Amino acid sequence: MTAAIGACGLASGSTPPFTVGAGSIKNIPALDGVKVTVGSKEFTEQVILGYIIEFSLMAAGADVRDLTSIVGSRSTRDSQTQGQVDITYEYTGTGWINYLGNEKPIPDSRKQFEAVRDEDLKKNNIVWTAVAPMDNTYALAASPEVVKRTGVKTLSEYGALVNKDPAAARTCLETEFRSRQDGFPGVAKTYGFPVTKAQVSILQTGIIYQATADASQCAFGEVFTTDGRIKALGLQLLTDDKQFFPHYNAAIVMREAYAKEHPDIEKVMTPVSDKLTNDVITDLNLQVDVQGKEPAEVARDWLVKEGFVSRTGS
Repeated sequence: MTAAIGACGLASGSTPPFTVGAGSIKNIPALDGVKVTVGSKEFTEQVILGYIIEFSLMAAGADVRDLTSIVGSRSTRDSQTQGQVDITYEYTGTGWINYLGNEKPIPDSRKQFEAVRDEDLKKNNIVWTAVAPMDNTYALAASPEVVKRTGVKTLSEYGALVNKDPAAARTCLETEFRSRQDGFPGVAKTYGFPVTKAQVSILQTGIIYQATADASQCAFGEVFTTDGRIKALGLQLLTDDKQFFPHYNAAIVMREAYAKEHPDIEKVMTPVSDKLTNDVITDLNLQVDVQGKEPAEVARDWLVKEGFVSRTGS
């Protein structure tokens, strides 16, 4: 998969690993042969979503280039604002807090989408559209054994444990969550513990789930709520009792000029986004992270199952 390569920017992209044909998404003359570069971040769900865009637009006739698996939110955002990526799925909470610099999320998910849509367009000429019902927010999780031993079921109780016994609350985090304002620093501020008091281990995202399940390196771990490994490993989510974490609905994001030039992209992607519920994306994530399937295969097969595209060749 293609990744960020420092100051030189990104590679030009590669062809998608599969080809698909038309289904309910038909060839659209205005998109026939249009070059579109699709980006995503590097974690499983984002890569799946990137391929969902690619195969959907391929069925509509576009000339698709694959730039999935860019490392980090900021690199992905920069690649889009600088014109290296034309379209991504991005999360409303990430846009509102990290890109637009707001400190407080909006509790209603629809109003959160509308706010980030309006502000990002006004400030940065970025279009948000085709928002999905799936809402992949952050959470802290623990094994049932740790919950029973510590009695911690809410983030307020977690904060109290950090203050009382930091070693008992050792927590596995990935690098980005450790520094994001909608991540661990914000959790600490909201739930009343010094962020420097918490004992943390920094691990790759995929390792955190197993490390939390067997409590080998940590009692608690950062997770994404739509990750299939939560159910597979029997992890329990701590209740966000002060509703700190924003809504993270996935939406199609494009530069304004590109969106205006190709309005049919929104028409293609809206019915696809409408089908992306929490249950759907959790199952797709599980197929990759638990069953070992390839993200591109999972994305294509789901689109075929839903009738959006047809299978052609390998």
